[in-house]
Amino acid sequence: VKGFAICFVLGVSLSILGSILLWFKNGLVLFAVFYTFGNVLSLASTCFLMGPMNQLKKMFAKTRIIATILVLVMFVLTLVCAFALKNPALTLVCCILQFLALTWYSLSYIPFARDAAKKCFGACLE
Repeated sequence: VKGFAICFVLGVSLSILGSILLWFKNGLVLFAVFYTFGNVLSLASTCFLMGPMNQLKKMFAKTRIIATILVLVMFVLTLVCAFALKNPALTLVCCILQFLALTWYSLSYIPFARDAAKKCFGACLE
């Protein structure tokens, strides 16, 4: 439990630090890097609770494989946009999509949460 707590707090701290660094020179790149690595650490923290192999099995289970792939792709795309493309607008879009993908992934662990989210947003669009 201590490993989970330390890893999770470090992940959240990196994400918050990225938000602070947003206001400095090259801030968007720094934000993207710290935000992404913070999310990776937060996601990895659950390995301390259930073990790495069990975590991987759950991540790639039939019910959440698409969400997992989306999260991993957004991690990579965010860093590619920040470093290789050096496109601030695209980097920001990738950070937002990363947040949404990670939220959708997280909802997959709560029974009926994704269905409730779909209904909620469906009702908002009507």
